[in-house]
Amino acid sequence: MASVDECRQALQDLAARLDQHADVQGRIDLDRTLACRITDLDAAFHGRIEGGRLVDLTEGDDPKAKIALSTSSDDLVALVHGQLDIAKAVGSRRVSITANPFDLMKLRKLL
Repeated sequence: MASVDECRQALQDLAARLDQHADVQGRIDLDRTLACRITDLDAAFHGRIEGGRLVDLTEGDDPKAKIALSTSSDDLVALVHGQLDIAKAVGSRRVSITANPFDLMKLRKLL
């Protein structure tokens, strides 16, 4: 099981990767709050997706987040590091994403 610190670092790595590709992703019109719930650690992080960037990442849940991702700590780390395919993870219910269908289509472009 990954630690809360490892999950935080994985999300910061994701934010840095998205920031590097922001020129391309900046064309994506997506401005939504995001919550990432880590089920096996009873922990959560939240932030905001703005123009292809993940910003204002902090600890704690946002129950009103427009996009919510729930997964285990190990699966979160594996997703961010490219060791777990998001489509397969959702299909096998290792990852749950709650969002508007149009937002999901835009998220696919980011990932």
